[in-house]
Amino acid sequence: MTPMPRTPTSRPYHHGDLRAALLQSAERTLREKGAAALSLRELARATGVSHAAPGRHFKDKQALLDALALAGYERLNQALTAATADDPEADFEQRLTALARAYLGFAVENPELLELMFARKHEPDSSELLATAVDQSLGALTRTFARAQERGEIVQGDPERITLVAAASLHGLAALIACCALDAEEAMAGLDTHVHLLLQGLEPR
Repeated sequence: MTPMPRTPTSRPYHHGDLRAALLQSAERTLREKGAAALSLRELARATGVSHAAPGRHFKDKQALLDALALAGYERLNQALTAATADDPEADFEQRLTALARAYLGFAVENPELLELMFARKHEPDSSELLATAVDQSLGALTRTFARAQERGEIVQGDPERITLVAAASLHGLAALIACCALDAEEAMAGLDTHVHLLLQGLEPR
């Protein structure tokens, strides 16, 4: 008689690139249910591994949240870097609009992740890697303004202060979209005008 196959008593411990699989599953849960629904045990179940396996990569839920936020900043930074690649034919307003479009596009596609990214960066126990990634994302905007000052394209002044004003304006759009006060397509369609007003101001000339 052919022996019956043994039924495994536990889920397998190894899962190829387990860390990536867990992060993918965690981001899906974040989108669908929010950060409060995340747990390492539930992620293990959803990913098909033993409940102890996630501990190889994340010591606790906070470490998982940091890793999710870091992955988000890395993707955002890639988008910002691509948008700020110098185009010799583009003027400053066009370059800033490309940067704004990259940021707002990320925000529209990843509202829950962006909220987590901003929340975790203020936590005292957040990792140094996360702090560095935050600096890189803001740095892309700051460098854009600093180069524009060097070229005489905008007024002189503290580039970090100018960055704060621009970042607040762009994040304000993202927040309005997230709370359904502004349609995403409408915001993207009007982004050129938004950036133009940001650069030119409201005083008549």
